[in-house]
Amino acid sequence: MNIDDAALAESLRRLSQPRDDDGTLTSALHVVVAACVDLFAVDGAGILIADEQDMLTYAAATDGPGRLLEQTEAEAGEGPCTEAFVKARVVTSRDVTAEAERWPTLARVMASQPVRAVLGTPVVLGGVPIGTLDVYKERPHDWDDSEVAAIGRYAEVVSTTLGAALQAHTAGELARQLQYALDYRVVIERAVGYLMAKESLDAVAAFHALRTAARSRRTKIGLVSEHVLETGALPT
Repeated sequence: MNIDDAALAESLRRLSQPRDDDGTLTSALHVVVAACVDLFAVDGAGILIADEQDMLTYAAATDGPGRLLEQTEAEAGEGPCTEAFVKARVVTSRDVTAEAERWPTLARVMASQPVRAVLGTPVVLGGVPIGTLDVYKERPHDWDDSEVAAIGRYAEVVSTTLGAALQAHTAGELARQLQYALDYRVVIERAVGYLMAKESLDAVAAFHALRTAARSRRTKIGLVSEHVLETGALPT
């Protein structure tokens, strides 16, 4: 599917204008994902945002299957959206239900849902990935370069929305989560890189090692990352 550049530009322009919503960040994000579905002819879209553990949490979705997709990825820590966040690049899947070896939990849960092709792109704020914008189709689909590029540009709308909310102090609890993600993302990335080299892990596996250590100790992943960099090992 080729993306009409003029239509994309006009959609981005409209979204930058005042909207008829209740003024909350959640409402603004729902407007963004709804417009995303219309523009890209996908069946659903959603947004995941990093929390204080640098773990993705549900923020908005266009429908029930989309919300389940977001929540499953956040809870299982696997899938194209999770990989897009960890690797800071677009990750696509023609059919997530056919990728049981790669993403077993996601493939199993989505098998009963009208969700097949998924594209996840990082949402970047201040040069740091702080979440993902995700779209899906109900049938298997090979994402082309125009879709990848256009949805990547669209993720900038989410970044702008979040940045404006932080500056206006309207993000509430989310603001604290985002600030932590911004403050510790570089430390976490350094710890991921260290574990990749030391343990011969890929980026997602190294990230999961940090996340698991943080969860088991009921502490923040940023503190675990600092421990790894200071001592050369995960906390015992």
